[in-house]
Amino acid sequence: MDKENIGILIVDDEFSVRDSLAKWFLSDGFRVGTAESADVAMTRLGEQPWDIVLLDIKMPGMDGIEFNRHIRSVDKDIIVIIITAYSSVDTAVQALKDGAFDYVSKPVDPDDLTHTIRNAVEKRRLAQENIQLKQRIEDLTMPDEIVGTSPQIKRVLEMIATVAQTDATVMIRGESGTGKELAARAIHGNSHRRYAPIISVNCGAFTETLLESELFGHEKGAFTGACTRRKGKLERADKGTIFFGEIGNISPKMQMDLLRVIETKQFTRLGGDTPVHVDFRIISATHRNLEEAVAAGEFREDLYFRLNVFTIDMPPLRERPEDIPLLANCFLQMYSRSMTRGVREIAPDAMQMLVSYDWRRNVRELRNVIERAIVLSSGEKIIGRDLSFPFRYRAKQQGDTMEEIEKAHIGRILERTEWNISQAASVLGIDRTTLYTKIKKYGLSKPS
Repeated sequence: MDKENIGILIVDDEFSVRDSLAKWFLSDGFRVGTAESADVAMTRLGEQPWDIVLLDIKMPGMDGIEFNRHIRSVDKDIIVIIITAYSSVDTAVQALKDGAFDYVSKPVDPDDLTHTIRNAVEKRRLAQENIQLKQRIEDLTMPDEIVGTSPQIKRVLEMIATVAQTDATVMIRGESGTGKELAARAIHGNSHRRYAPIISVNCGAFTETLLESELFGHEKGAFTGACTRRKGKLERADKGTIFFGEIGNISPKMQMDLLRVIETKQFTRLGGDTPVHVDFRIISATHRNLEEAVAAGEFREDLYFRLNVFTIDMPPLRERPEDIPLLANCFLQMYSRSMTRGVREIAPDAMQMLVSYDWRRNVRELRNVIERAIVLSSGEKIIGRDLSFPFRYRAKQQGDTMEEIEKAHIGRILERTEWNISQAASVLGIDRTTLYTKIKKYGLSKPS
C-alpha cells in the first residue's frame, strides 16, 4: 500500500479524536486532513481529492448517516468508514446499506483501524484493475476487423450493433471468405457476454462421431483412449457464445441432439448420465441455402427456425468494390509489420488490378494476394507484377447500358442467394412477379 498517495479525511466533532487519529496516520505516512462537521468536510472534499473518509455518526447539524449518503452521491469511489460510540446494529447496518465500507466503535484502536483501511484500499485497487481489464477486453473485441464504408457493410455493422444488445440467436449467411466468423465475434464482443468466451466449432471439419465428442465432451473411459474427463465446447461456452461454422453440414442425428440442447439448455457428456446445465448464446453461419435443404428433407425445419431468429447477410467482395482499397491497405499494414518488411503502399496500377478483379473467394482471397505480394515485392511499393492471383485473372465485366448493368446486378443477387427467389426479390426491393419477369427478359437461368 503506497501510503503517501492515500488521503484520509477525518470527520469528527471531538477534537481529541481528530487530533489523535491525525497524528497516528501522519506518522504512518498517510496524507491527512480533518473536519469538525459535515459542512467543513464538504469544503475539504471540494478542495482536493480524498481516498478515505473516517466519519463519526453523531455530529451537530448533518449527522454521519446523512453525510455518508451525500458522499456516495458525489463520488462512489471514496471509501467511507463509520466511527461511532453507539455501536448499535441499526446504525451499522444502515451505514453499510448506504455504501459505507465498514464501521468501528469508539474508543478506536488505531492498529485495527489501519488494518480496516488496508483492506478497503486493497479492495478498491482490485476493483480498479478489474475495470481496466474489462476495458482492455472491450478494446480487443470491438469489430475493428470488419472494414469498409460501402452501404452493404454499414448495414451489416448496424445490424450487429442492434442484435448484440439482445440474446437472440443469429444466423449469418454468406459465401466462403466473406467474414462470417468476424461478424460473429463482433456480435459477441459487443454483448453482455463479452467477458465470457466465444467458442468456435467448424461443423464441416468433423465426422459425426468426432463432432459429438467435440460438442458434448466425455467421461473417463467413455471410449478407447478416453483416459480423463474432457469438457466439450458446449460446456466451455457456458455464460458466453458458441459459434457454429457451416451449420448446414451437420448430420440428422446431430441436428436432433443440438435441437434438444437448445430447448432444454442441458446435455450429458459421452459416457455419463449426469446432466450438465449450460447458458450460452448461439450464432451460426452457413453458405448453403438452408430453405432448400429443409424442403429437400436434409435439414430439420424446427432446428432451422430455432437458429434463424435474426439473419445477417454478408455481402461478397465483388459487390462492394469501394471497400477493396481499404481492405488491401489494412492487410498491407498488418503483414508488412508482422513480416518486418518495408512495403508501405500499393501502386496505382496494382490497386486498379485489385479493384477490377473478380474475387471468387472474397476477403480471404484478397488477404492471401496481399500477403504474397509483400513477399514478392522488392521495394516500398506493391506494383502490378507483384500480384499473383490464385485463379486466372478475370476482371469484372460490366456493360454500359442500364439494361446491361441491371442484368449483371440481378444475376449477382440470384447467385448470392443461391436462386432463392423470395430472398433475392427482398434484397432487390421488388416483388417475386417482377423478378420472374426480369429473369425471363434477360434470359437468366439457374446453374445446373
